[in-house]
Amino acid sequence: MKIPFTGGCMCGNIRYECIAEPIVMVNCHCRDCQRATGSAFAAGMLVPRNAVTITGEVKYFDVVSDTGSIIGRGFCPNCGSWLFSKPAITEFMGITAGCLDDPSEFQPAMDIYTASAQPWSCMNPELPKFEKMPT
Repeated sequence: MKIPFTGGCMCGNIRYECIAEPIVMVNCHCRDCQRATGSAFAAGMLVPRNAVTITGEVKYFDVVSDTGSIIGRGFCPNCGSWLFSKPAITEFMGITAGCLDDPSEFQPAMDIYTASAQPWSCMNPELPKFEKMPT
């Protein structure tokens, strides 16, 4: 992935820049991500929180994960685009692949939460699969 990478919401009210390589890129098939995307999975990456600069107002909606921790999903309050997540480990943040200026740079390394993957979801057979969150 080219560094820095940038992205933003549909309406342009929120923009971001990340100056670090992603720690990991994944396709998450958990039910929460399915509901948040309205699709089979969420494509996203984990990055160091201090490497990201965000301009614009982000609205967070908190959900309880399967482990019982609080996960925040960051949306644009104007257009509703889902851009970020705040995992329980506060040094990191998630960025959704669809909000990248160049989403072709996204290269998932694994499929996670495949235990709840939908039968109509076409997963890349070459990617490692984990029924839940890998340790």
